[in-house]
Amino acid sequence: MALVGRRDGRNFGYGRQLSYAGPQALKDMFAGGHFATVKAHSDRWQAFVKWCRSADGPGYNDARQIDRSTLHSYATHLRQQIRQGEICIATAQNRLSSVNRTLAALRGDQYVKIASPSKALGMQRSNGRTRAPDGQDHQQVRRVIDALCEHQHHRVAAIVYLARATGMRLREAILANLPRLQREAERLGRINIQDGTKGGRAGASAPRWIMADKEVKAALQFARETSPKGSRHLLSRDDSYAMFLQQTVRPAREVLQEHGLKGFHELRAAYACERYQQLTGHAAPINGGRCIRVDYRLDQQARQQVSVELGHNRIDVVSAYIGGRR
Repeated sequence: MALVGRRDGRNFGYGRQLSYAGPQALKDMFAGGHFATVKAHSDRWQAFVKWCRSADGPGYNDARQIDRSTLHSYATHLRQQIRQGEICIATAQNRLSSVNRTLAALRGDQYVKIASPSKALGMQRSNGRTRAPDGQDHQQVRRVIDALCEHQHHRVAAIVYLARATGMRLREAILANLPRLQREAERLGRINIQDGTKGGRAGASAPRWIMADKEVKAALQFARETSPKGSRHLLSRDDSYAMFLQQTVRPAREVLQEHGLKGFHELRAAYACERYQQLTGHAAPINGGRCIRVDYRLDQQARQQVSVELGHNRIDVVSAYIGGRR
């Protein structure tokens, strides 16, 4: 057993640190097995712990302090992240579900939980995209970039350019190691997206290579030119990631929406649709393509490749970007 103290002690006997206690309780719950499940719940639990310790969180480091109001505050935080394009609805629901599971493991009961993550978020996840993504038109994206630059939002313009050219998430575009990516683009003709990725999906064990065409190279060059002096990414030495989102990214969202771009996540979907068409010769399903009826195997291969390039490695997730199998 991983209990290190009395069951009624700090973190219900699982140690002094909330970040340590959750994974230990999960290992006990699953009796040392189900390693992938424990890892997935633990990664999502760490996101919750990080929020708890943040300026927006309650500052807790003891699971005994967590009650239903804490969980609903976390749901509000996740809802805001969805609206800002940092995470998708499915990710938010999974995080809430994992917090429920981890708290149950820590407490030994299910008294403190969110009964319905979807209701708490006020949003329903969908297995397939039902609306064509914004930003598929490169001319539209160029207009957005120009407008952002006119309003002195140069670093946000770089995020838009990177997200559309490479399919990066918002966090990945902000934290991308630009000098490394430029070297890879020039020497190898492809780049490996590794910085700012989701937990457990970075490093040599999870390579994520993207072909570096002219558009990718131009996006990297633009980002390098807007990167603060002495920085390898889009954050200055005085910026924290949270501060950058609050003070730099958020004020620029109005410009995006004025030019018909709902959010940064739309650019990822636009990238996915474009890559699907390049790989199959058919438009993405959300754009009216019917590749699956012509060549089912080609459709599956393209979905798998797009999944890898987006950093999911799960073929079923791709439907949320390009549309379902119709």
